[in-house]
Amino acid sequence: MKFAAVVTLVVTLFAGAAGAENVSKPIPIGIAVAQTSNVALFGQEQMNGAKVAEKYFNISGINGTPIKLISQDTGGDEAGAINAFQNLVSKEKVVGIVGPTLSQQAFAADPVANRLKVPVIAPSNTAKGIPQIGEFVGRVSAPVAKVAPFAVTQALKLNPAIKRVAILYAQNDAFCSSETTIFQQAVKRQKLEIATLQKFMTTDTDFTTQATAVLRAKADLVIISGLAADGGNLVKQLRQLGYKGTIIGGNGFNTTNVFPVCGKNCEGILVAQAYSPLAQNPLNKAFVDEYRRTFIKDPPQFAAQSFTAIQLIVEGLRKVEIATKKKITQLDLATVRVELNKALRKGSYMTPLGEISLDAEGDINQHSFYVSKIKMDISGKVGVFAIVSVVK
Repeated sequence: MKFAAVVTLVVTLFAGAAGAENVSKPIPIGIAVAQTSNVALFGQEQMNGAKVAEKYFNISGINGTPIKLISQDTGGDEAGAINAFQNLVSKEKVVGIVGPTLSQQAFAADPVANRLKVPVIAPSNTAKGIPQIGEFVGRVSAPVAKVAPFAVTQALKLNPAIKRVAILYAQNDAFCSSETTIFQQAVKRQKLEIATLQKFMTTDTDFTTQATAVLRAKADLVIISGLAADGGNLVKQLRQLGYKGTIIGGNGFNTTNVFPVCGKNCEGILVAQAYSPLAQNPLNKAFVDEYRRTFIKDPPQFAAQSFTAIQLIVEGLRKVEIATKKKITQLDLATVRVELNKALRKGSYMTPLGEISLDAEGDINQHSFYVSKIKMDISGKVGVFAIVSVVK
């Protein structure tokens, strides 16, 4: 079945889902992220961040009314995301959705929610064009076009002798294909030579061909746009075959779950980030403290962005109650969804990511970014993202 037909079918199934029923108590918020497939390394972190948010914001709830996370596993493909969105909207009657994990999934599932006027906040969709899907789509994940070039600039600061660059990317993932274009543009702006351009699949496990091409190209810098599993294995095989130069990992490396994949070979990878657990603001401190207590490690970027997405929905719901002078549970679901979407784009929010806001299209305005270098301990099993640069 063609994609357009799938969307039409799903929209038909959704018809009437918004209805005139009131919002249930506790207030249901959907989270549709990957819990299975090769994308689960990201999705599990997103669930962790969302669970911390649920506990934190239920201290006071929505003026006393608790929230309840309703989770759906999107898996790693478009069909899984569409199915998750369908269940959350038509069956679970959520007021809004946080998700999905991948940009490629967002391009498939977000139009369905947008058609039915259900607010979506993307916690990790950084590809070009996500906010433009529709008026009910926003994101708290900074666009790759803004973040990725910081890593290239930092690599040159650390090693001004870099001249030849090898660029590798997962061709079957929309985000990776978008990100590699940004990296290539950044490399050209720095007047560096792209010595080799190599493609792979997110499902690949053997990267001998790509690693050999990098070595033959005598690259001073390698830039990888992949997911945690494939990207981590690619780094490991590059190092095992003798590559000793600088490596930049794209946004897919923004997870502590990459550490056990490449192990000691993760050492020194540069990653541009939209979040650091060291960011100095009270909410981030509370988030980090609770995350450490619960998961015995620092929160990675994907967890922080998921927490932030839940935060925006909670604060948006509070604004709706002020505007309507009614409890959320006294309002019909369709009204809450529409009013929540309007509220999300009003004002600024102090979050674990720092101060942010959403513009009229729903894209994030964020002021602080970081470039970190992965540092592994002597065992080669535990690592941290050590900040080497703060960009404002």
